Amino acid sequence: MDVYPNWERGGKLPTNSQPELESLLGAAFRFSSFRPNQEAVCRAAIQGQDVLLVMPTGSGKSLCYQLPGVARGGTTLVISPLIALMDDQVAKLTERGFAVAPIHSGRDRAASRQACMDYLSGKLQFLFIAPERLRVPGFPEMLAKRKPTLIAIDEAHCISQWGHDFRPDYRMLGQYLPRLRPAPVIALTATATPIVQDDICQQLGLIRPASFVHGFRRTNIAVEVVEVAPSQRAALARELLSVAHRRPAIVYTPTRKQAESLAAEISSTFPAAAYHAGLNAEHRKRVQEAFLAGKIEVMTATIAFGMGIDKSDIRMVIHTALPGSVEAYYQEMGRAGRDGEPSRAILMHSYADRHTHDFFLAQDYPKVEILEEIFVRLGPQAQAKSELQQRLQLDPDLFEKALEKLWIHGGAVLEFGEAVRRGQPQWRKPYVAQAERKRAQIEQVLRYAESNRCRMSSLVRHFGDLGDAEQACGICDFCAPARCLAQRFRTATETERQTVFGAVAMLRSGNGTSTGRLHKELYPRGDMDRHAFEEVLGAMARAGLVQLSEATFEKDGKRIPYCRIVLTRAGYAVDKSTPIELIMKRTLSVSTRRPVRRKAATPRNQRRTATQRGVSTVRPQSCTTPFEPDSGASSGVESMLRAWRLAESRRRGVPAFRIFTDKALQAMVNLRPKGPDGLQAISGIGIRTVEQYGVQICRILSGHAQ
Repeated sequence: MDVYPNWERGGKLPTNSQPELESLLGAAFRFSSFRPNQEAVCRAAIQGQDVLLVMPTGSGKSLCYQLPGVARGGTTLVISPLIALMDDQVAKLTERGFAVAPIHSGRDRAASRQACMDYLSGKLQFLFIAPERLRVPGFPEMLAKRKPTLIAIDEAHCISQWGHDFRPDYRMLGQYLPRLRPAPVIALTATATPIVQDDICQQLGLIRPASFVHGFRRTNIAVEVVEVAPSQRAALARELLSVAHRRPAIVYTPTRKQAESLAAEISSTFPAAAYHAGLNAEHRKRVQEAFLAGKIEVMTATIAFGMGIDKSDIRMVIHTALPGSVEAYYQEMGRAGRDGEPSRAILMHSYADRHTHDFFLAQDYPKVEILEEIFVRLGPQAQAKSELQQRLQLDPDLFEKALEKLWIHGGAVLEFGEAVRRGQPQWRKPYVAQAERKRAQIEQVLRYAESNRCRMSSLVRHFGDLGDAEQACGICDFCAPARCLAQRFRTATETERQTVFGAVAMLRSGNGTSTGRLHKELYPRGDMDRHAFEEVLGAMARAGLVQLSEATFEKDGKRIPYCRIVLTRAGYAVDKSTPIELIMKRTLSVSTRRPVRRKAATPRNQRRTATQRGVSTVRPQSCTTPFEPDSGASSGVESMLRAWRLAESRRRGVPAFRIFTDKALQAMVNLRPKGPDGLQAISGIGIRTVEQYGVQICRILSGHAQ
């Protein structure tokens, strides 16, 4: 179908192309009109402009590369890191009659070879590839023989080291794009803050990109954030879900065990099931399909659940612990109410959640002294990785993680024969910066939970949509406390009322200050603790007497965030005779004092082995997972598995431990899982690894591989 008969394919649209574009939208995609902000994005891409598009999931990002791809003619190259989402897009485009083919590890060689032939002969309108494919020798050159007319990079936040789902392999994309030009590039993501947006443009080498950051306000989701003791969260979730019109629902839990226990508790009342990465693929598929079909009303899940879930009538999303970042929270709570009907997102938290995040951060980002120790032992000549680990006497898990970080930031060069040599000495600054950024993300989500501002406006501002950040939503726990389901309130005590008058008197004399300074001035002896004081200020904000906002100051070259408070016009009019309705939050069995922060692990105690720390090397079994009995690790099978891993690392151009670690390899040999599902019970083997390599690994373990 040629919608533009007088337009040369691959060129620019006629300037007066409104009727033609709307005609293409209806004829090719069966849509009667554009969603908000879609048309401007499509026009920029069609005209050949590079584009950065940041729009939340469910707002129609896919059309913003699919429509321009069809309009420009030729083949659109789509790079996506998620096989499940890739296959879903391929299926939908194929259903609409487009010529589409995917190339990823889940496809056999014959199918991939045919896709390449179809691409070169001009038979494809869309070619979907995984980013790892560009590392295959000769593949980028093949693409360059017949250049695409548009390049779409989905989940573009993965390219940024500041993103919440950073992947080192994805960051290499920028070096392959110049040979595929002059095709315009459109980078699409649902979760990119301003710093991530800038990094995406820089890493991809986008040329004067048109930037579109829109659609983050969800007018139908009422957000509540409630401080609840961990021991009471399951009970509160059950209470909230007991009302039928609040279902279907998703309950996100921090651990697999909690997902299963909560599902077991509530399934006696209404249909519920657990979902996490430790369950076998057949079970996950079965419960997911049942949830989509409405046979299961509540899914209790870890963050493994949700990507690509197309269920529009989810009425409630509950988090039973603090997420790792605001970006992750927005993405997960945004799965509610995609049909536009009223929905609710409830976040339970306490400051104790911070300890959990600190623990995982310490695991993911070893102390810089550990990396320094490894770097010092490296030299210009390659040495065996295993020998280096033994000389350093580091815990194997810690060594693997530290070496990986050293490699990512250029401090180590890993050769494909399991050997390592010294890299560049400039690795320290980017490593420290990335670790600090991850720590800052935890601080951000903690501040969001404790803030006293409109919840939705705060989220919109976080993603840089400043044009829409000032309007209050009118339905969250700050804007409409009387409508809350989880958050409880109480009337203010006389002491709290006196605090209001004291704060007003002090604020009248200046042009605003930090809440910390105001607390010190009012209570220099600490008669009211800081947390209780902040709650009074929150009640003042809900009453319209003050306005609270985030600000920063610079100290020792770092920007330090703080909360700024100013009086409103109503606040200036307050005196002790003024009747004030002060609504105070009531917490559920949680101390109002922040606990003393624990000391971070020192390099010495980080050296302890997993056994000494009491950490199991195998994930707990939550389902029947077939294993053969441990009959003594076969050195032959282990050698075959190492040889296969080495060959795969060479093919992908990454170190062997990026396929899976030595610890995971040894566990496979010892446990001998009979099928791909059994692999997921092994620590270090996730869903993506099983999807990509499960069949091949199990053939090796069974002794059937050549």
